[in-house]
Amino acid sequence: MVIGAAPVVLTASEAGVLTLTLNRPEVLNGLTDEVLDAVAAGCHDAAADAAVRVVVITGAGRGFCSGQDLRGGFEAGDADIRGHLHEHYVPMIRAIRDLEKPVIASINGVAAGAGMSLALAADFRVAGESATFIQAFVRIGLVPDAGSSYFLPRLVGTAKALELAMLGETIDSAEALRVGLVHRVVPDEDLSHATHDLAARLARGPRSAGLIKQLINQSLDHDLSSQLAREEEAQVLAAESDDFTAGVAGFISKRAPEFTGH
Repeated sequence: MVIGAAPVVLTASEAGVLTLTLNRPEVLNGLTDEVLDAVAAGCHDAAADAAVRVVVITGAGRGFCSGQDLRGGFEAGDADIRGHLHEHYVPMIRAIRDLEKPVIASINGVAAGAGMSLALAADFRVAGESATFIQAFVRIGLVPDAGSSYFLPRLVGTAKALELAMLGETIDSAEALRVGLVHRVVPDEDLSHATHDLAARLARGPRSAGLIKQLINQSLDHDLSSQLAREEEAQVLAAESDDFTAGVAGFISKRAPEFTGH
């Protein structure tokens, strides 16, 4: 590592929002083990810090993330592909999904391959008008990884997921919005502001927001009976929170409650 080199992921925390910025703009924020581990570490830090209510992931420069930086080797027949995925990609995706706090992907420019997977793993996706999305894996003879084969069909349906993954065509932000891949598209110059507004709104939310995230994620793999049981467990936790007390008091007094996330 070069002494004094800039961090590959920048961190900034303000008003309950932790922003993780991929910081390799010269390669459109291509992913390396160091980047993957830093994003995972940032999410773990957010989980342990009660002051953090929301996490935002974005990219420096003109791209969100171009996917795996192939300059590191990964030739055909590389025996360590499994280890690379298991030791770096899987922990990052799990850290994002297991975090009991909302995660927003603020997508500036290209989100390709595993960079698109990273965006799909977030709970909210806000895109600038110039954003593009590419399931680039098939272009180099690989299959979607880093959760793409799980998240993509759940967001856009099986038929569209097969189209995107097997043809590897680029779609623009308008098409991404039309098929449900992103939640909102804004002018590029408004992306930071729109992301901040959404993050601020989520940061003012109650303790139950994290429980809602868990419930929705769990529902993808549970039958109705199992999910009803999960709802009971989560509702007990929510009802024990200070935020529930504040919410009821606000409802009775007809005033907006001030939630603390506890």
